[in-house]
Amino acid sequence: EKALFRALKTKGNTPKYGLIFHSSFIGKAHARNKGRISRYLANKCSIASRIDCFSDFQTNAFGEKLKEQVEERLEFYDKGTAPRKNIAMMQAALEAAGPEYAAANGGGGGKKRKASGDDEKTPKKAKKEKKEK
Repeated sequence: EKALFRALKTKGNTPKYGLIFHSSFIGKAHARNKGRISRYLANKCSIASRIDCFSDFQTNAFGEKLKEQVEERLEFYDKGTAPRKNIAMMQAALEAAGPEYAAANGGGGGKKRKASGDDEKTPKKAKKEKKEK
């Protein structure tokens, strides 16, 4: 924060990374990957804060899985081993959180509910059926 206001006051260049740059994950990365991993870490922090804010049941399963994802991404940049997909990690986190988490947060199925008026034909469907006749 100090660096940002100092740069604005002196009309110099603003700092590129900020507080997240001091993370141990970014310290482990090579110089050419520091920007990539800092963006990735910021995205995972954002996801974790949203889960924490909007969930009714407190658990650390999501944080642990997101941390594993960041570590796998670091390994990917170093060795080239492919990290797991985000959907697989979130499903594993839901399983680790247990049925209490799913019950407290509306099932966590991720499926859309059907509209209450499905029996009525929409104007587009009625028009399409009329054309087919």
